[in-house]
Amino acid sequence: MARSTVYIVDIEAVDTRYTAQWKEHLPKQLKSHVDAKIEVISGGDVPQTTTPGAFLNFGGTNVYKSKQLEQIGELFTKGKIKNGDYFLYTDAWNPTVIQLRYMAELLGVDIRIGGLWHAGSYDSQDFLGRLIGETPWVRHAEESMYHCYDDNFYATKFHISMFQEAFKNAKKKLAKRTGWPMEYLADTLAPYQGMEKRDLILFPHRIAPEKQPDIFRDLKQQLPQYEFVMCQEQELTKNEYHNLLGEAKMVFSANLQETLGISWYEGVLVNTIPLVPDRLSYSEMALDPFSYPSAWTKSWKMYERNRSHVVNRITYLMSNYEDYLPALLKQKRKLERDYFSGEKLYKVINDAVKQDT
Repeated sequence: MARSTVYIVDIEAVDTRYTAQWKEHLPKQLKSHVDAKIEVISGGDVPQTTTPGAFLNFGGTNVYKSKQLEQIGELFTKGKIKNGDYFLYTDAWNPTVIQLRYMAELLGVDIRIGGLWHAGSYDSQDFLGRLIGETPWVRHAEESMYHCYDDNFYATKFHISMFQEAFKNAKKKLAKRTGWPMEYLADTLAPYQGMEKRDLILFPHRIAPEKQPDIFRDLKQQLPQYEFVMCQEQELTKNEYHNLLGEAKMVFSANLQETLGISWYEGVLVNTIPLVPDRLSYSEMALDPFSYPSAWTKSWKMYERNRSHVVNRITYLMSNYEDYLPALLKQKRKLERDYFSGEKLYKVINDAVKQDT
């Protein structure tokens, strides 16, 4: 039988997001770990300006996906898709997977499909969750997409639990916790390690309600001895952002939505202390020295009630930064081994294509 092909149906690349890095690094990493040909199905250029507060441009993302669908359809009509091929969607929330499954089943081609889940309406703090919520069309669409995939990949146990709580009929055996294929980050950030630190605290998240930026702004008023920077307000290049990470002593989060959290791992890689709430994906990922009780920032009212606790924790960690470097090294090892490595993902794909060759 001919060698299988893994088709990466990628997520559009926005230069200031990790999606641009995935476009560069993921095909290389798959080639190194999977015994198959690797091809990328891209939707071309996209608007670099995202919808305010969002991860993508809500119009541009559908143009991108439509162009991908056209290419997938042409591959089928030209007879290029064969038994044993694998389609990897780097964003599982892509309705074209329904049309892919439609073509494969009706044309009798035995393919396998995997998708990486980032968010959806099942998360009440996501854009879809806040603006559309439990509307039947979106819930049925998400459940249908889930069952189109043979392998539904998640970076954290928290994310799997949240999804399965929303979709009681979702077949649990289709869900796989693998971590994300981001081992390239260690090399990317290596030049920023060892930079001289200053009393700088970063807010590296999107400026969106679920990230609670007002808490960060208030902390700036409470702690004038430190420099506070909201990265997205600065319109930074990747290099400028990484320089700030290298110089900062702390990355702060009061997030109400997080299924992984890339920026705090980026900070850990350059010896920047994370301070994150004990909730969401952070609960399974963060070591004790770097988390604080969830109640302290569960809402603005709860923050007001617990402001002094948050201020004291920040002050203590900033004042004793050097003492926490050994614990930070342990945190780094845990994150890079369990959550920011694609090893488990590659194994699932490699096992699938080997089975059919």
